[in-house]
Amino acid sequence: MSCCTPVTLDPGSFGPRIAGKINTVVLIGPPNSGKSTLFNRLTGLRQKVANYPGVTVEQRVGHMSGVGRSDVTLIDLPGIYSLASYSEDARVAVNVLHGEMPGTPAPDAVLLVLDSLHLSRQLMLAAPVLALGLPTLILLNMTDVMETRGGEVDSLKLAQELGAPVAKISATRGTGLDAIRNFLGQHSAISPPLQLPVMGNAASYRQWATGVSTRTNYKAPLSSDSSRRLDKILLHRIWGPLLFLVVVVTLFQTVFAIGKPLSDGFQAILDLIGTRAGALLPAGWIQSLLVDGVWKGVSSVLVFLPQILLLFLFIGVLEDSGYLARAALIADRAMRAIGLNGKAFIPLLSAYACAIPAIMATRTIENKRDRLATILVTPFMTCSARLPIYMLMIAAFVPNRPLLGNFFGLRAAVMLGLYVLGFVAAFLTAWLLKSSILKTSATPFILELPQYRVPTLRSLALRLVDRSHVFLRQAGTVILSVTLVVWLLSHVPLHGGSFPQLADSLVGRVGQFIEPLIRPLGFNWKIGIGLLTSVLAREVIVGTLGTLYGTDPATQSLTLQAALRHDMHIGGAIALVVYFALAMQCTSTLAVVRRETNSWKWPAIQFIYMTGFAYVAALITNVVLSRIF
Repeated sequence: MSCCTPVTLDPGSFGPRIAGKINTVVLIGPPNSGKSTLFNRLTGLRQKVANYPGVTVEQRVGHMSGVGRSDVTLIDLPGIYSLASYSEDARVAVNVLHGEMPGTPAPDAVLLVLDSLHLSRQLMLAAPVLALGLPTLILLNMTDVMETRGGEVDSLKLAQELGAPVAKISATRGTGLDAIRNFLGQHSAISPPLQLPVMGNAASYRQWATGVSTRTNYKAPLSSDSSRRLDKILLHRIWGPLLFLVVVVTLFQTVFAIGKPLSDGFQAILDLIGTRAGALLPAGWIQSLLVDGVWKGVSSVLVFLPQILLLFLFIGVLEDSGYLARAALIADRAMRAIGLNGKAFIPLLSAYACAIPAIMATRTIENKRDRLATILVTPFMTCSARLPIYMLMIAAFVPNRPLLGNFFGLRAAVMLGLYVLGFVAAFLTAWLLKSSILKTSATPFILELPQYRVPTLRSLALRLVDRSHVFLRQAGTVILSVTLVVWLLSHVPLHGGSFPQLADSLVGRVGQFIEPLIRPLGFNWKIGIGLLTSVLAREVIVGTLGTLYGTDPATQSLTLQAALRHDMHIGGAIALVVYFALAMQCTSTLAVVRRETNSWKWPAIQFIYMTGFAYVAALITNVVLSRIF
């Protein structure tokens, strides 16, 4: 049989179709097909995110109402181009579709989302999905845009060609979605035998998809004039990178210019809650524990939530508009200079939210050495967990002076400098790795650019709600637990039945034991305790410092910023954020690196290298700034 010889496959031979109620539905489609937008629209806030057991692929499960008398469970599979690739995403998709994923029910139906703007290519995924024999609804997304630009497709002929129902929808506008509920509410019927290409053969898939497109009168839409004009500017070799720099500068200035007043207002609310709650409690150790320990520790982190959400709102707008994919194309040139593939840009970019899913995202990089190099440098990218300590120290020690009029200030410049520092450290490390122990030949970078579109308020709101949930869950678990432990250790051992002085407590003794090691960096023992607790999670240091300074009688009445100015010099303050920009301060990240590399060798090397690098950089920073100021 030649590679392109079609074969007739009876879908029923791949497992019986049960005519009855549909309980579990999987959503699958290529990247940038609008699948996630559709999932968010169908499930709203009724969704949860976890990992499939035994793998690092993210699992998104939601509940869809309006189908019969009960909800339908909707599983959002990772965006993939093929079920036959070697990526972990594809293996997970195949296992879920076959009902072989532990802890995940076998699907009763499939929603296959295809971008109608690129239908000829995206139909290649339809063949292996249809061959599974599951009841399948093909959803042609963005047909409104396609038809506006002169594109055409005969959905009835396409349904006859594929042997499965086809619906035209717009996930962004929410049009055509009734077809999904109608499909899921009906009993499944056996489709007629299909003529599909040779399974697992890319050339056969391509020829088959082209034939289907031709026979269904598919006419590809023209690129819009505005898109072409934008791409000429945004992807220009000179103007593209310069405009990207302007976008980044605007982002950080916005975080301070708008986010700082919001955080100050939120701080006033949190302080008022703490004061009112303290007045209701009897004086003594209970009041000290709940107000000076727990509340001051947790609220010192919560106060940065408005600025963090503002940052994610800005990034969400850039991503949903289609700009970030262009940024990846621009970055490919810089990536090649250090030996990395352009595919590394997406994981590195997502690391600005959190290094853990970013490291998981490296599984899309086929070359093992490229993937390992990306994993090892990803924690240098400034994740959102570093933002609380950055914002705290910058607000406390850096004056709010304009640099470029009202457009760009000194505080935003320092924040941008910390991001650049992590970025440069990552690129330097990647260059060292790729020019020595992880050297490989260059591989091509293929990226399908999404259409420019206006982000929807619903999508952005869901993103912010999800981010708030993650942040508050962290504050309510890890940070709360650490502040409780720090408060308890700062009040033992008792002396004559009374609480000891903070410096004489157990936590004070531990801090003073490590102080000689960190004193050259400009840190006192309280900062040292914060560094130890932040190994659990980076943002914990702010809660720890809030508890320690709230417990100390010398600084109890001061805000945390004022207390830090009381104890630290600007050299030590900037050295602290430099240390945090470069150090590996998260055990969860180390655990994920261990799982991804299947070895403790690489996370151990990573921790030692990053910690040593951070220590030396912080030492140099403290020495230089102490002499200047």
